[in-house]
Amino acid sequence: MLFRSRSVIYGVTGRPDLVEDIAQQVWAQVFERLDTLNDPRRLRSWLATIARNAAIDASVARKRRSSRTGTLEQAPEPAGDVRDFSPPEVIGGGELRDTLLRAVEALPALYREPFVLRHLEGWSYAEIGDVLDLGVDTVETRLVRARRFLREMLNGKVER
Repeated sequence: MLFRSRSVIYGVTGRPDLVEDIAQQVWAQVFERLDTLNDPRRLRSWLATIARNAAIDASVARKRRSSRTGTLEQAPEPAGDVRDFSPPEVIGGGELRDTLLRAVEALPALYREPFVLRHLEGWSYAEIGDVLDLGVDTVETRLVRARRFLREMLNGKVER
């Protein structure tokens, strides 16, 4: 079982340029909190929760900083070698990759998180529900809405 913290982080933030920095913070927290893992069978869920919380914290801090300065940060291109997860590498290459990546990034986090975990990580609805503290029906609904939203964006029906 391979856990990809970067997928969870990307699902929360939608920003490939933030993934590596937050992932380093996550793994530092994992080593600090390893003694709090009570059930080794729940390791994947435990790691995903730490990654999700760190990504949320980083997003909130970033929004606070940008509101204080009044400037908009421009997202740089993803940096070179991201070993564990890089959305552009997973999706493919060229113009199609860029279009798909922009569409996934444009999804609200409410839909992006389950979408990334399901379609880029292959998690089950139950696993997603466990990490996001949602029922399986809610996960399914959010995935349906995410796919619909992406389909509409890619067909040019939604302006972003």
